[in-house]
Amino acid sequence: MKNKIVVVGSSNTDMVLKTSRFPKPGETILGGEFFVFQGGKGANQAVAAARLGGDVSFICKVGNDSFGNNAITQYANDGVDVSAVLIDDTAPTGVAVITINGQGENFIVVASGANALLSVDDLANASSILVHVGWLITQLETPLPVIEFLAQYAKANHINFVLNPAPAAELPDVVYKGLFLITPNETESELLTGIEVTDEASAAKAADVFKAKGVQHVIITMGSKGAYVDTDSFKGIIGSVKVEAIDTTAAGDVFNGAVVVALAEGKDWKEAVEFACKAAAVSVTKMGAQSSAPFRKEID
Repeated sequence: MKNKIVVVGSSNTDMVLKTSRFPKPGETILGGEFFVFQGGKGANQAVAAARLGGDVSFICKVGNDSFGNNAITQYANDGVDVSAVLIDDTAPTGVAVITINGQGENFIVVASGANALLSVDDLANASSILVHVGWLITQLETPLPVIEFLAQYAKANHINFVLNPAPAAELPDVVYKGLFLITPNETESELLTGIEVTDEASAAKAADVFKAKGVQHVIITMGSKGAYVDTDSFKGIIGSVKVEAIDTTAAGDVFNGAVVVALAEGKDWKEAVEFACKAAAVSVTKMGAQSSAPFRKEID
């Protein structure tokens, strides 16, 4: 099924502190608000895609604890197929501690927990799901051996493999050669290509590096500047939608989930990225990661 989407990635519980400003090293700030949300880049993308109308299955590993059980329930409530979610008895569910300042910017520290134990062998449990898939999407909160396997599997089976390289890490050539699409932001692009991305010209140079490594299509997200797109039918910057940001935590994840849904529906590259920019813009006007993912009616 060419429109079937499988997300392989991380599941975290996000503990969020909202304060007027970031503390300096060694400083304690009183006041602020505390929230608990479902998160993890993989889970964020899966929920975003499902809420936007995608046919989504999620492969991840959580701990045998309340955080993991609550996460599975919430994913199912959002329309995500959780039949391939794995429960590990030896490690806790992943946790992220997020601090957000008054401008909506964030600092994030992640304890991977069970996410780090997802293995190639675990994917055997999801073999029936991986056979019937048109789109595979993952991130770098997923162990590298799993990403290498997915790249080779996708290439061998003519599946559109999408990598959001966050947090950025060095990648072997076999991963790049298996990618239908890579979606870094400016910082990740610089770390992976050595080119500082500040405008359309520098984004184009970074995209050329990715394509020279074997990537078919490149989208570099550039925050308020929009996204630079280098594909077979469109090349250039697509502007962002201007909104007042409250929390940018999962904007990139929502963008990724949205662009894959749009492409799976048959939209062209320009339409797909415009759709994703709208979805990301809606997400930053809300608090939380998955809780900020918009529903299709909010975009349409």
